[in-house]
Amino acid sequence: MAAHKTPIINGATDATVSPSSSPTPGAGVQDRRALQTILIIDGEAISRRVLKAMLRTGPYRLIETASPDEALEILDQETIDLIIIDFVMPRMSGSELCRRVKSNRKNQLTPILMLTNVGGSENEIEGIAAGADEFLTKPLHPEVVRTRINAMLRNKATIDSLEEAETILFALAQAVEARDSYTSGHCQRLAGYSVALGQALGLAEDELIALHRGGYLHDIGKIAVPDAILFKQGPLNSEEWRVMRSHTITGEEICRPMRTLAPVLPIIRHHHERWDGTGYPDGLKGEHIPLSARILQIADVYDALTTERSYKPAHSQEESFRIMEEEAQRGWRDLELTALFREICENFPRSAAEQRDHGWPEVPAMSRSLEAMRRHLAKS
Repeated sequence: MAAHKTPIINGATDATVSPSSSPTPGAGVQDRRALQTILIIDGEAISRRVLKAMLRTGPYRLIETASPDEALEILDQETIDLIIIDFVMPRMSGSELCRRVKSNRKNQLTPILMLTNVGGSENEIEGIAAGADEFLTKPLHPEVVRTRINAMLRNKATIDSLEEAETILFALAQAVEARDSYTSGHCQRLAGYSVALGQALGLAEDELIALHRGGYLHDIGKIAVPDAILFKQGPLNSEEWRVMRSHTITGEEICRPMRTLAPVLPIIRHHHERWDGTGYPDGLKGEHIPLSARILQIADVYDALTTERSYKPAHSQEESFRIMEEEAQRGWRDLELTALFREICENFPRSAAEQRDHGWPEVPAMSRSLEAMRRHLAKS
């Protein structure tokens, strides 16, 4: 492939021109990041020029290219808020480019406006099926283009704000785990164990995603528990137990404002309930305990037993199953779920090497649900 060319921004190179409605040489990177960035991909220079003319009065940073291959390179290097793709281009169709863009997790939520010179519902159907969010037929009406783009950018801004809030929550959950060196990897293992059990039960994809997220967020309320209580070597007194048990309610309160986390709230609040009603915080009993919370609880107990903690060595898998089954017989756990978990867990990868070789059970949307967190942590 040819060397990457500097993308054209508002008719000049990114290195010399500010991406604003009134280009100013030498503008800084911070000014550019304050603007929403639109990538225009069209093989015809005149078409790109027309689009830039329509958008020049808007507060946008415009990047243009005639090459689909260069567009993919730009998308790897830049943060793009909206993509405009022509339906017909040399070497790669607009539909194929759209599919390639959307197949990259980084760009799955980036809106795409597809343009075409050819009318007909067949092209529109093909474009939307490939992942385009809007479809316009040329000749373009400037006001229609600006209105569509503004609406798409508003939706993108909303998604970004939700993603940022979610990123903060997941980073906070990681911070809770990092307080205790003995629990390293605990959240990831819980996510994997819980999803494996959920898949065995035939749960829907959205329920599996909630379990995956619950693995990371279930103990987020412990951020409010003092270290003196959280890491106390001896038994807790009654007041310390009250504080410790409050982490389920605190965690629910932290995550409640995020609508996308609504399916995770029952996991956070109820993963310490017991089958016989002696758990907390609400003393729920039997099947009144949400299934997702019962699933994660079993995964949580298993991971606690099979890993070394400050107060105990790691139990073997067989010993851990024995303890879990005794507790289930005592009325603490869901006996049927415990038995099913043992059946699937005996062949479940646990070590870091096994995780690399086999991976964790996943569904297509599962990794997307944590992509914001991963990007945040990668920058830390």
